Amino acid sequence: QVQLVESGGGLVQPGGSLRLSCAPSISIRGIYVMAWYRQAPGVRRDLVARITTVGSTNYADSVKGRFTISRDNAKNTVDLQMNSLKPEDSAVYYCNAKTLTVEYWGQGTQVTVSS
Repeated sequence: QVQLVESGGGLVQPGGSLRLSCAPSISIRGIYVMAWYRQAPGVRRDLVARITTVGSTNYADSVKGRFTISRDNAKNTVDLQMNSLKPEDSAVYYCNAKTLTVEYWGQGTQVTVSS
């Protein structure tokens, strides 16, 4: 069973920044796609950003230009840099990892954007 350990959530004011980090219990080199999803209360879980083994990235329209996903093979982490945060970015953020056959989820980390 692969574990995904998330860190970096918290409370931030509108316009501020946070950096989320996801550390898998296996090498990220063996994970085809890693992604961040988010889910607010009463709303479905949606993709925020994804990155493949070759570094191709995709972003939700709502975060383009503000969020950046990156893979660090040396640290074995996938990070999500979130800038210019808005109240509507508040949600539980989940790390997701997909191999060719299996999908894994982290426990989630809360991000709250509020003044």
